Amino acid sequence: MEATIVSDNVKHYPVLLKEIISVITPQHGGTFIDCTFGQGGYTKEILKYHNTRVIGIDRDSSTKINAKKIEEKFFDRFFFKNLKFSKLNNLKLKNENIKGIIFDLGYSFTQIKDPTKGLSFNSQGDLNMKMGLNDFSANEVINNLEDKELEKILKYFGDENDAKAISRNIVKERQLKKIDTQELIRIIEKSKRKKNYKIHSATKTFQALRIFVNKEISELIRGLINSVKILKKDGVLAVVTFHSLEDKIVKYFFRNLSENKSVSRYEPKLAQKEILFAMPLKKPIIASEKEVKENPPSRSAKLRYLIKQEDSYEIESDILKKFDYLLEIENFGSKLW
Repeated sequence: MEATIVSDNVKHYPVLLKEIISVITPQHGGTFIDCTFGQGGYTKEILKYHNTRVIGIDRDSSTKINAKKIEEKFFDRFFFKNLKFSKLNNLKLKNENIKGIIFDLGYSFTQIKDPTKGLSFNSQGDLNMKMGLNDFSANEVINNLEDKELEKILKYFGDENDAKAISRNIVKERQLKKIDTQELIRIIEKSKRKKNYKIHSATKTFQALRIFVNKEISELIRGLINSVKILKKDGVLAVVTFHSLEDKIVKYFFRNLSENKSVSRYEPKLAQKEILFAMPLKKPIIASEKEVKENPPSRSAKLRYLIKQEDSYEIESDILKKFDYLLEIENFGSKLW
């Protein structure tokens, strides 16, 4: 997963910003939820339209600093909550006209460069990768899980071809010493059969560990489910993905809701069901050549969106069943709590 990155340490560069605004149409007013608030790029753009309100949420407590600045300027139109987006249903939204919900599943430059998070290959010391509100760290994963469990994590969450060799060497080496970030990179490089000069040898393993530590699969699935429930009629759910696994989940969920009659508006249950969601574009929106040139990580970004056609809180989707094999792998972490 690549990040919505900044070109330097000051300027924030929210990916596909113009396209997001075009899709959610804040000029018509309403309340919007920025589920990955970060540095507030989308939020600040939405608040330029005077008849809007924004609820920003983020699991990373360090984002409170950015949120406080916006709250001071828009005290009656902006609200922030340090919350995982899987818990969207915990927000008090009874009187809110939710017209748009945004997910940007990338990581910011600030997060990647933060030495305490351990997301960078240059990080020293213990493995971490916790983004906030976590149950365990990458250090506990690497130094405690069995080789077969590690292999599945690397294979399914990172698409790592050398998952077996890497996991076996991790278990072998940790019997001799504790594995930190640089030691893990050394193990990975030793285990790889072929050298890929396009990406760092540890890229896929780091991706897999980050997804596992932050429970990104269940977070995303439950975040999507809760989002379509709380959206109002004509509301838009917009999701920006950066790697194939998360895009696969979003694509399946959107098609599942827009192509199948999944919700009944009437009683009894045997009554005719309706398709309550529309997916205007089958293919994702990608960054322009200009944006990719200015912000190279945006080349991996894919924007998909869904429109709710009727008010209804109840939905039916088999997404949990579809990806239960990934959720089972996620559950390996339960022994680390």
